[in-house]
Amino acid sequence: MRLFTAVYPSADAAGHLDLALAGVGGGALSDPGRGLRWVPREQRHVTLVFHGEVPDGAVPGYVDALRAALADVPPFELALAGSGSFGGRTLWVGVAGAVDDLRRAGEAAQDAAAAAGLPASDRTSGRPHLTVARATVRAAEGRRRVDGARGGTRGRVAEASPLVPWARALAVYRGPSWRVDAVHVVASRLGEGRSGGPLHEDVAVVPLTGREGARPPVSSWEA
Repeated sequence: MRLFTAVYPSADAAGHLDLALAGVGGGALSDPGRGLRWVPREQRHVTLVFHGEVPDGAVPGYVDALRAALADVPPFELALAGSGSFGGRTLWVGVAGAVDDLRRAGEAAQDAAAAAGLPASDRTSGRPHLTVARATVRAAEGRRRVDGARGGTRGRVAEASPLVPWARALAVYRGPSWRVDAVHVVASRLGEGRSGGPLHEDVAVVPLTGREGARPPVSSWEA
């Protein structure tokens, strides 16, 4: 199965973000058109590690190792804040709050994966984030295209993509904080979800029960 480990925003945080997205996306939120796809609300998550394709039989051992690795990680507070775009292809919202604790949880997941013999890659580019939309080259059809600083297709797509102005508009976004009290191990089944997208199903939910006093100094990262 295709597997990743993540944390999810609360219902209040997800609802607040929906209002912000409606404000910047307008009609494109309900009618995205060709080449643009919004990530369904229930699938928006902050990835800790991505495992890729793993044998089904290896998952229980990973979950047990993850439970042990997270034993000293206490619940922590996060908020969605800021925004950006990866090359005009992905619209994301950043994370603020107890980001050090979030990274501790990610390191625990990596250690658990190594103990269980599973791959675990960091797909956040060092920036914890929640992906909200993806665009293809076709999403930019009919829009102004200019070369980037180095020229080439990537610069043209980034400039033409509708995700770029939306990211700028969301740069000042700050949502309500929520308490992260569990880590999710999720199976992603490509093509089986809404409109041909992936279907996400929890394989395990590991609660965070570590001592509050074990928390290191808090720092935050924002877009």
